[in-house]
Amino acid sequence: MSYRVESLMSARLFVAPQHAGNKVYFLSNMSGHLSLYSMAFGGSVPVPLLPPHIALQNPHLIGGKSFYVFPQLKRILVMIDKDGDENYQPMLIPLEGGFPEPAFKNFFASYRVHLGECDAEKGIVYLTAERRDKPWEETYRCDMKTGRLKKIAEGEFGHYVSAHSGDHSKILLGTGYTVGDSVLYLWKDGRRRLLYGKPLADRAEGERVPLNGLGSAVFSPSGKGVIVSTSVFADTYSLGYIDISAPGKLEEVKLTGIRHKGVGEMEGLEQLYKDHYLVVFNIDGCSWVYEGIFDEKKRTMTLKYTLVGAKPLDGGMLERLDYNKVDDTVTFSFSTATSPTQIYTVSGKKRDKLTRHTDEKILGIPDGILSKGEDASFITHDGLRVSARLYLP
Repeated sequence: MSYRVESLMSARLFVAPQHAGNKVYFLSNMSGHLSLYSMAFGGSVPVPLLPPHIALQNPHLIGGKSFYVFPQLKRILVMIDKDGDENYQPMLIPLEGGFPEPAFKNFFASYRVHLGECDAEKGIVYLTAERRDKPWEETYRCDMKTGRLKKIAEGEFGHYVSAHSGDHSKILLGTGYTVGDSVLYLWKDGRRRLLYGKPLADRAEGERVPLNGLGSAVFSPSGKGVIVSTSVFADTYSLGYIDISAPGKLEEVKLTGIRHKGVGEMEGLEQLYKDHYLVVFNIDGCSWVYEGIFDEKKRTMTLKYTLVGAKPLDGGMLERLDYNKVDDTVTFSFSTATSPTQIYTVSGKKRDKLTRHTDEKILGIPDGILSKGEDASFITHDGLRVSARLYLP
């Protein structure tokens, strides 16, 4: 039997999911371009939430979130540009969908805006706004309930919000100059204080500063420290701890409970609640996601539950994940060489309940015909290890 190459391009995308209430919201190109949809938790016929003439940007290219759902406010904040000009604007639609209207009284009309950290419970979002008249970026805290805006920081290189405290009185701000050259600040009571790195303004002409590879940054359970992902201790990235009372000092965090084998990079860190955190890895081209528990006194992160990486969610790639604090669920988009992007939710105290919301197929080719792939990493003649996967027909 012969198969058509067009079959490999027939699968639709189901990406950037968010679980809110009894629904899952996501992006899909089922209409021919990316748009916003919702479906019942557990799966149902997708409901379009935007008019058919509006196309959304690729979530990997937009720089931030594509949308965020606020169930208590019965609104969805969506980042929309005009006919692909990439000048993204925060727009509001009802939960059931509708025609977008400018948020915050159209204050950001002359900016290019990126949606950052969001707090569904308090109705607060953080936006990074790029000026169009000069190379300058401004960071705002925005109240979805009142429409009030507060400028947090501004500068030529911008400041992205990595995390915030529960009451939003403290914010972690990051600035990046080039790959691996970053600075981390603590914002409190309207003032910014340096936690780690050396700002460009404090460097002598021609000074070379060691790269720190700062990535994710979140508050510790006590709120008195910051946990970061960094390349200071390992080129493949690892965790570090900064005591807020002792800025400039980075302590290595011990990682235990690793179940994967092979070599790869730590890709991200996210706080779930209290001392529970998500740690994301890419190991030889495959995603692994753990829920870990952080012991602040011992500076140890114990990886307790495997959400992605073990069967049946093995040998694939994570596209995006989202944590629902109300229902304590993790919803994500995941694909393998034999399955297009599917949306899943992991729940339960032991993360042992898996719900699959979609059942997308590759048209005209049975799953058994496709090769799942296997690890084929190798050592080169000069001793360099290269990650690789082998797909046999």
